Amino acid sequence: MKAKELIDCTEEELKQKYEDCCGEIFDLMNELKVNRKLEKPHLLAQKRKDRARVLTLLRQKIRQSN
Repeated sequence: MKAKELIDCTEEELKQKYEDCCGEIFDLMNELKVNRKLEKPHLLAQKRKDRARVLTLLRQKIRQSN
C-alpha cells in the first residue's frame, strides 16, 4: 500500500483500512505465538508500516478539516 493510493481516500475509508491493518497484524501475531514462526515474516513489518501510513494520513485529514 502506497501513500499515493491513500491520499484520495475519505476519512471513513482510512478508518476502515486502519481497522483492517490492525486485524491483519493481530492475526499474524497470533500465528507467531502459536507456531513460533511465521510462514512469511516480512508481512508483519509490512503491515505495521501500512498501518502507520494510514494513521498518518488520517491524522492529516482530521487536522485539515478542523
